[in-house]
Amino acid sequence: MNRHVLSLGAVTLSMVFAVSVGPEAGQSGAPAARGAATAKPYVAPKTPWGDPDIQGGYSNKDENGIPFERPGALAGKQLGQIDDSELEELSVSRDANRLEAARGIGGRETGAGPVHWYEHYGAKNSRAWLVIDPPDGTIPAQTAAAQARLGRGGRGGPAGQFGEGGRADSYTDRSFYDRCITRGLPGSMMPAIYGNAYDITQAPGLVAIRYEMIHEARIIPLNNSPRTGMRAHMGDARGRWEGDTLVVETTNFDTRTAYRNASAKLTLVERFKPVGAGKLDWSVTVNDPETWVRPWTFAMTLTNDPEQSLFEYACHEGNYAMRNILSAARAEEARQAK
Repeated sequence: MNRHVLSLGAVTLSMVFAVSVGPEAGQSGAPAARGAATAKPYVAPKTPWGDPDIQGGYSNKDENGIPFERPGALAGKQLGQIDDSELEELSVSRDANRLEAARGIGGRETGAGPVHWYEHYGAKNSRAWLVIDPPDGTIPAQTAAAQARLGRGGRGGPAGQFGEGGRADSYTDRSFYDRCITRGLPGSMMPAIYGNAYDITQAPGLVAIRYEMIHEARIIPLNNSPRTGMRAHMGDARGRWEGDTLVVETTNFDTRTAYRNASAKLTLVERFKPVGAGKLDWSVTVNDPETWVRPWTFAMTLTNDPEQSLFEYACHEGNYAMRNILSAARAEEARQAK
């Protein structure tokens, strides 16, 4: 039993909760992902006020290295056709690739340092790829309007890329992530080489999610209150319970950090479904009729991990990386000019 406290400005939430880690469970709303399809449906415990209790400290480190879309080597297969032995082979192969690539983390000249510095090695993946709808595991095509807006070159990746032509002449040519401002949504929920911990705290009428990476936080009201109309990097969220599943619908994204360069009409619908003690199936439906020809969904497993508590993310404090990168580039240009 742990005491869990969250403070955000004038909002302080203090809640007592118990979380245990049990066997891995199947994925809801998609073909089986590491679980027994015949197991009895998991019933989440209740908070003192009667909501399903999904509180706890979670990590997605075991989802690291899962291809977002179905790999070409698995063409023709559905997620449910990948058995445990195949998934184990994929995980071993992916981990070997990570170890091989470790020398390049931080630049080829310096290398990554010891493997234990990072959290993404030894990941026990829950599935073969992340996109669960469309069933072929691929992101739908962009609309003609999106191709015109983003350029025919197909710039449809995560927002916050380098400036036009790959420039790095100014701090404004760096991504919002590089500048320690935001990873956006769902970027903050996605696995990385470190900082994969986040925390869910509940109180009557709201849910709060804090992230270790960049110390981002969301306060999600569980009501139909009017949205402010203000655009934000993490959008404007409203939540509700559908049985044991927390459904969060988020709109009003700042287009500078909208997911995969989506338009101002982007809506993200997340579902946090408890599928076992200490296990959540987290899925995201991406809906933007101005960017993709149809909505699409991806999912992963979140695991309670008492050893992955949130640490301080000291990104800007004493961080001279941006200044040094730019000053070194100017010095190199001056040298070449001579």
